[in-house]
Amino acid sequence: MVGISRELTVVRIPLKSAKHHFGATTSRGQRPYNEDAYQAGTIEIPAFAKRRPMSLTRQQTNMGTSADSASGDPQVFYYGVFDGHGGSECSEFLRDRLHTYVEESAQMFELQSSLKRREGEITAFGQSRGGTGTAAARDTSEAAAERQSTDGSTDRSMDKSTEETSIEPLGPLEPSTNGPKSESGIERKRKRAERTEQLQRDLLRAWRDLVGGYYRRFKPEFFSSNSGGKGRVLVEDAKSTSDPPDSPKCSAIETVLEYAFLRADYEFVSAQASKAEDSVKDDRAINADDILGDPARKQVIGGPKRFKGGSTCSVALISTPTAMPYWHPSSPATLVTSHVGDTRILLCETSTGLAVPTTTDHHPSHPREADRMRRYAATFVTDSFGEERVLGLANTRAFGDMASKRIGVSAEPDITLVEMSPAQYSFIVLVSDGVSGTLSDQEIVDIVKEAKTPEDGARAVVAFATEVTTEGDNATALVVRLGGWERRSEGGVGSLGTKEMRDWRREEALDPRTRRR
Repeated sequence: MVGISRELTVVRIPLKSAKHHFGATTSRGQRPYNEDAYQAGTIEIPAFAKRRPMSLTRQQTNMGTSADSASGDPQVFYYGVFDGHGGSECSEFLRDRLHTYVEESAQMFELQSSLKRREGEITAFGQSRGGTGTAAARDTSEAAAERQSTDGSTDRSMDKSTEETSIEPLGPLEPSTNGPKSESGIERKRKRAERTEQLQRDLLRAWRDLVGGYYRRFKPEFFSSNSGGKGRVLVEDAKSTSDPPDSPKCSAIETVLEYAFLRADYEFVSAQASKAEDSVKDDRAINADDILGDPARKQVIGGPKRFKGGSTCSVALISTPTAMPYWHPSSPATLVTSHVGDTRILLCETSTGLAVPTTTDHHPSHPREADRMRRYAATFVTDSFGEERVLGLANTRAFGDMASKRIGVSAEPDITLVEMSPAQYSFIVLVSDGVSGTLSDQEIVDIVKEAKTPEDGARAVVAFATEVTTEGDNATALVVRLGGWERRSEGGVGSLGTKEMRDWRREEALDPRTRRR
């Protein structure tokens, strides 16, 4: 009996159960409640990885391929850590809903896959858009259908099943029959840019009507200039027949992430503002707002009562140009981080063993944040420990915190894009401020180096942070394996650079004679 080809077999492994590829640990520390949250999985958005040049390498027979998304692109992985303050309502909302906002924003903006080749593009080997081999031998109709599919590399088989999962343009984009093909493409691009600018304009208008203050002069970094942002005029760019390599596209991943963050923050804040203060609500039954007996009622965002707290957030998205997973030593990948607040995302460089931070804490002491806030007449206060705060908040950017929105405590993210070469980095660490406020970046990375698996690394980081901390804050750590994991201790001095300091801190914490707490 002939067995099933490996090429047609897809094995899906739950990411949170793959301890050799991902690990997460959270602890409430010395606090009565744990307000941290985290999320890990895959999301359904087009790939944004940098497309690799065409090569003459052929796929070997009976080679297994990883699972693709429903659109046909390689899967995009999503990791996030959320640090709530004032309660866990906002952090749990982001854990459960933020990835859906990213997916919906990508659909509304008609985000295009970065793996699709442009019309008339010539590769380094002189091949046209159709590719080589069997793809070049197809007729015109099949080649036109293939142009709608994702072409990350020639080592993916081009069979009928691939054509059925090709990416279709979102929305009723009918090609023009009166003009040439280039004019119809420009027209579709212009209409897409107009829709994108209108969505951005509507969101900014909603913020101005709801909050006012800071948002009346608010200019998002990646929004179009026509819609009130600092970016390029999308409609003017759409009139061009070609995209310069240094110009952002109409619906780049940065624009999608910024829109998703601002929209999620708007819906959370507006939901809290719409809740009336009920003086007798405390006397009602605990389960009065449960939806078990009334399925038609929608679940209230942020709980039944008005929530005045908030949450910080750091999200990492990983996309690969081919079906090869990002943790393979030979696979390049693109990392995009979107960050609000004081949670952190760190990379460990394989060659040097050094920690590479991709985020910056949004504190009033940061020069850029101080300039942004003071430009809108915000005032800072200094507590008894010499730390600057904004209306009692240590962060200048956060989700929620409805009382501080008017003076500029927004959820506009800092977005960083990192092109990762094969095995350039060993792993990624996402931590809340309960870890980063106690340990240095290099200490966090060195602790993970000594662990056997990412799961052990996350557990060791949280255990050490809660052991030596003087504040007892909630602590959460996520460790994601990358291509250089097997060589994580080879660069620099391995984990010995901070070992003496870590041993001394542990002895001080365990010494009963020290008055640390």
